[in-house]
Amino acid sequence: MRKKSQFWFVLLALAVMLAGCGSKGGNNASGGSPSQANDGAETSPSPAVEEVTLKVGASPVPHAEILKFIAPKLKEQGVNLEVVEFTDYIQPNVQLYEKQLDANFFQHIPYLEQFNADKGYDLVRAAGVHVEPFGVYSKKITTIEELKDGAKIAIPNDPSNGGRALILLAQNGLIELDEAAGVDVTVADIKANPRKFEIVELEAATLPRVLDEVDIAAINTNYALEADLNPTEDALFIENADSPYVNILVTRPDNKEDAAIQKLVEALQSADVETFIKDTYKGAVVPAFDK
Repeated sequence: MRKKSQFWFVLLALAVMLAGCGSKGGNNASGGSPSQANDGAETSPSPAVEEVTLKVGASPVPHAEILKFIAPKLKEQGVNLEVVEFTDYIQPNVQLYEKQLDANFFQHIPYLEQFNADKGYDLVRAAGVHVEPFGVYSKKITTIEELKDGAKIAIPNDPSNGGRALILLAQNGLIELDEAAGVDVTVADIKANPRKFEIVELEAATLPRVLDEVDIAAINTNYALEADLNPTEDALFIENADSPYVNILVTRPDNKEDAAIQKLVEALQSADVETFIKDTYKGAVVPAFDK
């Protein structure tokens, strides 16, 4: 009896072991090893890129146009670019400083430096993008030789652009400036005005609209383009292409290094943007990524 009991005990143990092996094999529907089964299983899709919104203030032309051109590319990288257009040079900096904007794109370096000094702001340059050669326009004459003594000349009334206009007038022999004033020159630094021109200072955005009322006007290229004036065709004379007034992307110190801002910088300084600027503006706007 004892031997028979031992015999049945061994058979029972074997049955339990075989049942255990069968259950493990049943978990592998493909009949291969567990690792092979996992290799054939469907993998979970990669998590979607978390989208970040960047709110950027810009002048309509060319700044907003450039930003809208790169918006689809940034969208693919998880950056939703919201472009807010301004027609003045004050609010884009005020709203950036007050954190209503994440960045702005409308101004050149001397203007930013002067604005910071006047307002006590600490806005910073994030990237140089392009130069807009400053031009002088007229509806009354077609060459500068036709300009009469005592003519009325309109220039921007903000310090940096007003100085830029005066320097351009001096470079073309209309007035003489005190060289010691540098780029911060004002009408008070006019050393000689032998032809007694009347210099009128007006808000930059209004200059295209007063061309009927003045003899010539020095107009920022973005406002000239908005008024359908082509600097390379319509200006009596313009700045050289090596102008130091590079238009820049501006941020605050606290967000300059943010990943989304860096993606924006990379997109603005891309070969695609260089081609877009050259093809679209035909020399009225010049890429200046390295300045």
